[in-house]
Amino acid sequence: MESGEDPLGQQRPHSARMYDFYLGGRTNYPSDRRAAAKALTAYPNAMIASRLNRAFMHRATRYAAETAGIRQFLDIGTGIPTQPNLHQVAQMYRPDARVVYVDNDPIVLNFARALLTGTAQGRTDYIEADVREPETILERARRTLDFSEPVAVSLVALLHFVVDAEESYGIVRSLLGPLAPGSLLALSHITGEHDAGEHDDGAEGEGVVEEGMAAVARVYEKAGMPLRLASRDEVGRFFDGLDPVEPFLVPSCDWRPDLALDTDLPTLPGMISPAETGVWVGVAHKRD
Repeated sequence: MESGEDPLGQQRPHSARMYDFYLGGRTNYPSDRRAAAKALTAYPNAMIASRLNRAFMHRATRYAAETAGIRQFLDIGTGIPTQPNLHQVAQMYRPDARVVYVDNDPIVLNFARALLTGTAQGRTDYIEADVREPETILERARRTLDFSEPVAVSLVALLHFVVDAEESYGIVRSLLGPLAPGSLLALSHITGEHDAGEHDDGAEGEGVVEEGMAAVARVYEKAGMPLRLASRDEVGRFFDGLDPVEPFLVPSCDWRPDLALDTDLPTLPGMISPAETGVWVGVAHKRD
């Protein structure tokens, strides 16, 4: 099929729409659901991991707005709108918050209106751009954000799709470079390190799961969406030169559960294992 016959890419799976499926959304198509089914076969925790990842974004945004007092947000790799969206969380604690969303999926663009309805005091904007074009993103974001004041940059479940590690590190440096001291980076990245040691029968050393995130990566690669797994040390490089917010570089379930929203999946200590998260997450501030 020629691309002109499928302008929205509905005939081929897309990572944002697969993520929407994992979250229980409706903005996905048979191609997305078929690919998601293969991913779930390889990694049955994909749905819970996605929801935990989304909840991390909520908590990190709440931290930025409520605790750090930041009122400007740049959310890159926004994905399909899913309430509460980032601006709704930010404006819950800072009604005057300004939020710029960035994505390059035409499906997301179609739903951008849902991302542009916020409080009367605040402001939201949408930029169609690729994360690999940080200079373009920054140039357009300046129309809404004041870079002389701190900005919280959200890169949640995104940079593993930039398979060149050095390129991904360079993107983060470029994005944070012109921002004011006190700005914040909230990031999650998939890893295979949580897979080791998970058992299906509770017996030590037996029934070790041989699939997991590596198998998910193969599913995505076969569907034309290559991604990269990263170790904890590799994820830590995104935060070089920044001041970490504790707890730092932990599974998504372990980052500041005290900041959970009422709408998020309720959990108790020990209820979720790292193997069910599939990611390392971190939050850190740009130094003064």
